[in-house]
Amino acid sequence: MRLLDRLITRALRGPLDALVAQKVTEQVAQQVEELKLDALYSYRWHGDRSRLHIPDTAVVNNALFNVSGGEITIGEYAFFGHDVAVLTGTHDIEKFGRERQLAFPRSGRDVVIGDGVWLASHVLVLGPVTIGEHAVVAGGSLVREDVEPYTVVAGRPAKVIKKITPPGA
Repeated sequence: MRLLDRLITRALRGPLDALVAQKVTEQVAQQVEELKLDALYSYRWHGDRSRLHIPDTAVVNNALFNVSGGEITIGEYAFFGHDVAVLTGTHDIEKFGRERQLAFPRSGRDVVIGDGVWLASHVLVLGPVTIGEHAVVAGGSLVREDVEPYTVVAGRPAKVIKKITPPGA
């Protein structure tokens, strides 16, 4: 290597290394932010994943689905706020210790969430239950009973607040 090449390389090494380090840091920061955003739009499940039915048109955010006691079926264009839990599982309160942990029904506690249903943030749904099409469940509500289509419910437990007029009615 010629003397001039060595001098140029030595002169540029510091600024070039700093520029590369800055770009790498920016890319890593962007990837971390994308992962955080992705976590907001991913859900978790407990039990057999094949018992959870979510169409591509549904928006589910960071929900938790427990399918240990039945199937969960979500309709087209349903959407969820953050931190929604839909649970089919329950335990036998008459059992104790390890037996209580293991004593739960394996079926019969299905949850059906109809087309266009909106479950706002922090909703808890306990199966077996059906939430009819285009119903709205207000934030923080506890759903333990069926919800009729085109109905708004709120509270713990959820109670009917109003009816929604279906299109064309």
